[in-house]
Amino acid sequence: MIEVGANLPEKVFYLDRDLLKRYADASGDQNPIHQNEEFAVSVGLPNVIAHGMLTMALVGKYVSDFAGGSAKVVEFGARFTKPVIVPAGEKVDLTVTATVSEIADGKISLTLSATSAGVKVLGMAKAVVLQ
Repeated sequence: MIEVGANLPEKVFYLDRDLLKRYADASGDQNPIHQNEEFAVSVGLPNVIAHGMLTMALVGKYVSDFAGGSAKVVEFGARFTKPVIVPAGEKVDLTVTATVSEIADGKISLTLSATSAGVKVLGMAKAVVLQ
């Protein structure tokens, strides 16, 4: 039984440069900050960064998996606070957790946490799913 204050199980997604390339090809977002380290550094980034929408999609998958399918997700939103940095030859984590903040009217409200390398990458991340 889900109760207010319950912490949902943690899910860790792993991102690497291959995933960024596949996402870029699928989405059409070929911005070089997501694939070219020299370019990313030249515009002030610490390294290649993951697409923000890839980060959101993975957190959304966490929510829809919990809800039992995307049709049960009523609301989902967040603000990007820090990029997910993806150095060459490495797999980096996107660690997602959630706390049940409210249960009312057949809906469960979640407060989400998304971090990479211990750094919070999304702020004000929330979702509402059907019970």
